[in-house]
Amino acid sequence: MTHVPIPHPGPARAVLAACAATALALGPAAPATALPLPVEPQVYSVRGQYTGVAEHGHAVTMRGETYTTTSTFNVDLEGDQLLTTYCIDFRTGIVADSWYREDQWDTYPGEGDFAEPGRVHWILLNSYPVTDIQDLRGATGIASVDEAEALTATQAAIWHFSNGLDLEEVHQGPDLGEEVIENNVVRLYEHLVENAEDLPHEPGSALTVSPDRDSGLAGGTVGSFTVETSAQDVPVTVDAPEGVELVDAATGDPVTEVGDGDTVGFAVPADAGAGEASFTLEAEATVQAGRLFKGEDPDDPTQTLITAQDSEIVVADSGSAAWDEQGGTPPAVETTGEPTAAAAPAPDDRSLPLTGGAVTALVVAGTVALGGGAVLVHLARRRRAANGVGTTE
Repeated sequence: MTHVPIPHPGPARAVLAACAATALALGPAAPATALPLPVEPQVYSVRGQYTGVAEHGHAVTMRGETYTTTSTFNVDLEGDQLLTTYCIDFRTGIVADSWYREDQWDTYPGEGDFAEPGRVHWILLNSYPVTDIQDLRGATGIASVDEAEALTATQAAIWHFSNGLDLEEVHQGPDLGEEVIENNVVRLYEHLVENAEDLPHEPGSALTVSPDRDSGLAGGTVGSFTVETSAQDVPVTVDAPEGVELVDAATGDPVTEVGDGDTVGFAVPADAGAGEASFTLEAEATVQAGRLFKGEDPDDPTQTLITAQDSEIVVADSGSAAWDEQGGTPPAVETTGEPTAAAAPAPDDRSLPLTGGAVTALVVAGTVALGGGAVLVHLARRRRAANGVGTTE
């Protein structure tokens, strides 16, 4: 396995993984500086709030970094719809109750180049929970690996490609009663890292209309709205003045339903006065494994998450157009940047970055957990195990 060299931090450095801060319930790690956003970022319709841990894994030390627990996280889309996610942003803290919006991998703001998103996607599709534990045992030959160990190895392998980190030690998870078999975690981690393929395509949006607003002049097709969706044949609801129709941009034919990649606009008669129209899409769609979710608030950076498995949801989005009469001036357009459905405002009591004494408390908590029977395993033990020494299966 090729290792990415990571310089070991000095005593004064206290960089903490966000996932550790969450699982130990002590608040988030110090946030990394976010990369600048594109000038005109795409606005996607699926939006949700981080609400806590979905499933606990064991703890790890990534080379050159601090002890951290692993887990998957819940993102609540409201209406009893939950996404399960992994962390891909090791050095940025997760902010309590943060709001997230789905986005693309090229907007990844975390520390690290994230140069291999295709391999992260492969790991998600070929490990836990997309692959259930029985199938994972059969595919890897690791007969006794359990869900918590699989989660731990999967998260560590993701960090290898999202942050350029290598697994160094495995520890007993403080939130788990089952004792970790460290060799299971190491073997699965190595299997995932060594076999990960660079998948060429990232998963698309569940449902997005882009742009959300447009404008033009009467006498032609006003607006050019492109639909991205994982659903089939999404019905269209149109709110428009008499004589104005929603049409396929390529053929000019009226549309009552749309699919992925379709582009539509409003056919406005030449004698129409100034006006406006809108259309709404609502569908049962899939948020696919490997879809990125990024914090909405640029002034309060939170770790970036990635969906751990496919999730069926009900989602809506819309587009609207305004026009002036022939010879006039098209109305100015500003995109809203907001989802179609009303969403609760972000709470004001967000957790503060973990600093000073809180950092010390987290380190002490990790030390206590280790003293209570946590298991350390250096990858050197993996080499000894290959020679038949100290192997635990």
